[in-house]
Amino acid sequence: MIGGGIIGASIAWRLAERGVEVTVIDAGELGGEASSAGAGMLAPGAEITDVSIWQALALESLRGYADYVAQLTEQSGVAIDYRRFGAIELALTEEEWTGLRERSERQTFFGIPSEALSAEATRERITALDTRALKGALWYPDDAVVDPRHIMAALRVALQKLGVKLIEKSAVESIAINAGVVEVRSPEVHMRATDAVLAAGAWASGIRVSVAGEPLALTRSYPVRGHLTKYAAAPDTLQPILRHHHTYLLQRTNGPLIAGTSQEDVGFNRTVDPATEADIRSRAEALIPGLVKDQPSETWTGFRPAAEGLEPVLGQISGQPLWLAYGHYRNGILMAPATADLIVNQMVR
Repeated sequence: MIGGGIIGASIAWRLAERGVEVTVIDAGELGGEASSAGAGMLAPGAEITDVSIWQALALESLRGYADYVAQLTEQSGVAIDYRRFGAIELALTEEEWTGLRERSERQTFFGIPSEALSAEATRERITALDTRALKGALWYPDDAVVDPRHIMAALRVALQKLGVKLIEKSAVESIAINAGVVEVRSPEVHMRATDAVLAAGAWASGIRVSVAGEPLALTRSYPVRGHLTKYAAAPDTLQPILRHHHTYLLQRTNGPLIAGTSQEDVGFNRTVDPATEADIRSRAEALIPGLVKDQPSETWTGFRPAAEGLEPVLGQISGQPLWLAYGHYRNGILMAPATADLIVNQMVR
């Protein structure tokens, strides 16, 4: 397994459950990139507007997420903050409200339920919300949140208990396939395997892959930087996820409220941009005015792992013992369970 984010670690976990001997190699620490930087919004209602591979993976994963968390908690003994409180999406103009209603009709057709909320019903669910400019709101009852850092901590323990070998801080440089054998090389590691999975997120296509000495071109992967800001808010300030356009807010059980986000094509630049941070704060505080008194305790960036064409790259390279699982972009946390099942069911028959 090349890549130890939530996708790679989930695949490794499910493979090990089936008795497969697994080694995970990661350039950093297990879950140290996008998987620990993400907010953990499990929300097809915000992301999926048409029938696509995204829609199929997202809905399958959401249906199975409670079981995924329960099984992972049972095997690892690590508590995971997972809650299904739904989400509310706001419209602050008549044009936005028309667009939300049209989106709701399309989503209902392929299995994402929602219902319109009055201003009064919206205030009842989120008492801290400023509803003065509200033109309408949609309630998505199935959307949920999870703390991805808890997921990664649990996956680490579960993998160790199943005997999975973890090699961290070792950046894989090449994967060579010759006569059905996979050779994986990093500066520290040279190992052979009968099968391999490339799940290195935004870094995936930067790894050299060859078959019988001939280079193999992979779909390009690349990072999309996003900013998140954390407020030390009072518990229960927000139960449902709150969204408006590209702004979202969600709250952990123990209090921290996370606001996001941004989308920036700046390569692997981790720098926090003060102007972007200020913009997120302004948007968040316009929705929840009480946040103005709460100085953000932390702002950080993460790299969403996109792929050319903005579709996930999944499945076996034809006739070769190499599987690809990258390019989940904004939905890696959500789609990890279904992606793991898809890849493992192809590999183990």
